[in-house]
Amino acid sequence: MKKLTLFLALTILTTICFAQKQKPTHTFTLGDSTFMLDGKPLQLISGEMHNTRVPREYWHDRMRMAKAMGLNTIGTYVFWNAQEPEPGKFDFTGNNDIAAFIKAAKDEGLWVVLRPSPYVCAEWEFGGYPWWLLKDKTLKVRSKDPNYIKAYREYILALGKQLSPLLVTHGGNILMVQVENEYGSYSNDKEYLDINRQIFREAGFDGVLFTCDGPSQMPAGYMPGYLPAINGEDNPVKVKALINKYHDGKGPYYISEWYPGWFDSWGTPHAGSNADKDAAKLDQVLAAGMSINMYMFHGGTTRGFMNGANMSRRDPYSPQTSSYDYDAPLDEAGNPSPKFYKFREVIEKHLPAGKHLPPIPAKHKSIAIASIKLTRQAPLFANLSKPVIAKHPLCFEDLDQGYGFVMYETTLNSAINGLLKIKEMRDFAIVYLNGERISILDRRLKQDSVQIKTNAAYAVLDILVENNGRINYGPFLIDNRQGITEKVTINNEELTDWKMYKLPFNNIAGMKYTTSQLNINKQPALYKGTFTLTKTGDTYLDMHGFGKGFVFLNGHNLGKYWYIGPQQTIYVPAVWLKKGVNEITVFDELNSGHTVIHTLDHSVLNEVVKN
Repeated sequence: MKKLTLFLALTILTTICFAQKQKPTHTFTLGDSTFMLDGKPLQLISGEMHNTRVPREYWHDRMRMAKAMGLNTIGTYVFWNAQEPEPGKFDFTGNNDIAAFIKAAKDEGLWVVLRPSPYVCAEWEFGGYPWWLLKDKTLKVRSKDPNYIKAYREYILALGKQLSPLLVTHGGNILMVQVENEYGSYSNDKEYLDINRQIFREAGFDGVLFTCDGPSQMPAGYMPGYLPAINGEDNPVKVKALINKYHDGKGPYYISEWYPGWFDSWGTPHAGSNADKDAAKLDQVLAAGMSINMYMFHGGTTRGFMNGANMSRRDPYSPQTSSYDYDAPLDEAGNPSPKFYKFREVIEKHLPAGKHLPPIPAKHKSIAIASIKLTRQAPLFANLSKPVIAKHPLCFEDLDQGYGFVMYETTLNSAINGLLKIKEMRDFAIVYLNGERISILDRRLKQDSVQIKTNAAYAVLDILVENNGRINYGPFLIDNRQGITEKVTINNEELTDWKMYKLPFNNIAGMKYTTSQLNINKQPALYKGTFTLTKTGDTYLDMHGFGKGFVFLNGHNLGKYWYIGPQQTIYVPAVWLKKGVNEITVFDELNSGHTVIHTLDHSVLNEVVKN
């Protein structure tokens, strides 16, 4: 009996202890002018950083740098297309482990403002939407379309299982959650916004919810009864007036996106801002007691084929670079820029008396590797897989392909002299006649046609089309199908009977290489080499002399390069190098005959070549 009593007592005690551990350790609420943590004012000094843009091995390192600059919070988007690459197949592993990213922030003593809206913008492919939504030609994102809402709901419910236990209401470090994202720049359907709210609540996001919009978009984008945060305005008087107007005359006052930097687009000068002016603005906001999230604190790199693009009714299509350096306080490789030190001085000035910031961690070691020989090549025309055959050209989505390239091929039945036109070509195309390159067509430059002439019957026409990044912002967000999306004509007569070779380059396994230097002038090819290291460090591939393409290193797709700049190097994290033998593969669709690639110990992000 005594043993039974003791056992019951221990069981009850264990249950009580477990229950206590599960109780919220903090309360987070909205005060009339500030956020309230455990009943006391909390000023959020936040910086944006995205798990997918930073190697997982560096998450803690970058967060320690955030603490050293004076941040107490990390703001972060969640990218739907990274978390659900195929319908119903969720990936919360490796660099996509968003829960681990948030727990890492907690380990480093940082709060999190979560921004899991299915639409994120973020200079990210399709604004974060998965490409497979476009397989349904009738589906409309950011709307009450039942098919969209169904897919969106399933994603948020899956995300909620990962993240709702990490809310501050459950003992975690997620303070609040954003619903939608700059919706007022797109539409003004309050019923749609409320459907968002309902889905988030169903998924277990039971804490503070908020929206964010630019000043002129706030009337359309805010959700009545919930905190409206503001993007792109840092005048405290204007911020207060705007939020008061849409939040019953009270705060808290939160600048959800403050821009001490900007992103880069291919073919345009490297973007940036004045560090002294930015520091003065930060000082002004903090002195007013307002909360702020700097976009970005650390941008990192948009690797693989995940860069987005801008396009408006006034401005042409403009894809973004792989480097997401953003001229941020912490540069692409995680090292402090001049802004870091200036912002740290400002933040330290506003600390309570007697409090000091932790020391700044040491700068990361960088190395320049001796010239790497590219000893093998795999010509693309010799590595085409079994084609899909159709009378009319099929777009990427109809081919069940999300990213990369498609080679479209047809045979001309007679001699041709006329204008070849690709209607609604997305986004970059190289035209070949009997294997000889005759033209490059670039959506940025509104190029979609070329004069073509051949006296030969049965000439083979090949068109290599690249997805240069789906639009991530603005009215053309829904118009995002890739490849040849309509038809190809010569002198207004449609060409038919197409072979389509899919080239997604999810990996580069199975390619056939040769050590011979083949005569493949101006034809696309992969170039492979190996190199041996006795020590590792961050490095930068020098892409001068290369044309346009991407690079794989030890199985990692490092991102894109393009000779037009401004990005002329590709950042290689030390953790993806190894002592011993390393393997590199460069795909170049424009230039040929490569035998060597060089590296630098610094980045080059400011060279633009006009084409």
